[in-house]
Amino acid sequence: MRILMATLAAMMSIVLQSQVASAETLKIASPQRGSWESAIPELGQNNGIFKKHGLQLEITSTSGGGETMQLVISGAVDIGLSAGTSGALGAFSRGAPIRIIGASSTGSQELFWYVPAISPIKAMRDVGTATVAYSTSGASTQIAVLRFISEYGLKAKPVATGNPNLTFTQVKSGQVDIGWSVAPFQLDALDKGEVRIIARASDIPAIKSQTVRVMIANAKLVAEHQDVLNRFMAAYRETIDWLYTNPDAVKQYMAFSGFSEPAVRRMLKEFIPKESLQSTSIDGIAEGQQDAVQYKFISAPLTDAQLKELIQIPVAAK
Repeated sequence: MRILMATLAAMMSIVLQSQVASAETLKIASPQRGSWESAIPELGQNNGIFKKHGLQLEITSTSGGGETMQLVISGAVDIGLSAGTSGALGAFSRGAPIRIIGASSTGSQELFWYVPAISPIKAMRDVGTATVAYSTSGASTQIAVLRFISEYGLKAKPVATGNPNLTFTQVKSGQVDIGWSVAPFQLDALDKGEVRIIARASDIPAIKSQTVRVMIANAKLVAEHQDVLNRFMAAYRETIDWLYTNPDAVKQYMAFSGFSEPAVRRMLKEFIPKESLQSTSIDGIAEGQQDAVQYKFISAPLTDAQLKELIQIPVAAK
């Protein structure tokens, strides 16, 4: 019996090794490690979902959509998650070899701006000449800050501060007046009364209905490996379903991110509903193009033919 069990174990090991060896590797760039969005590829891979679709992911963390964009353009990675929509439009218009393969975030309820509790600033309309943080150039946070300035007629100064933790340090040290964050980052500080939220990106009606972040892929991958993209999107969507239905998902995410359970529960209840992570359509593209023109990411709206070339959502994502 022991010999039989050992033989079966050896055979299973060989099968698993064969599956891993035969899995196709995709290099992924994902901003803001620890965020709920960045957890999708990592937790999906940890739970065997991507392997089931014949994929092995090599994941690189970045500080924002601008950095992600450059990695995809250079070919250093195959796919970039959570890139700013306006940044993607601008890069494509300048001839960058990228394609949009799906939505990453729609509605932008998860992005917020905050001040220290002792700050006299009560709302984004009242910032005066204060410095306002965003992550990196071309990211959705930059567009939101530019939108705030335009909508409210502010004289504020936008400042690139990198990821949420670096931004929090700069706010605490007084280097920047208003910090940016993405839930669940800084929710514990919010609960402790250390900071106050003064605005969300979703406060701006046009942004509330837009896909503000997209998944992008190198054009060569899209042209030559459509089946791989189909399988990636199938695994991505399956992982999102798992995150919102499996009771163990929150526990695994807490271990991955280091956030407290109250912060994670609040994130899911108030900031990131499942529908905001839909990947099948790029919503509000007309408004997104207007933003891109207004803030000089593109000189003119893309034509229908250009949009058809740029936006190529795989069959599995529809």
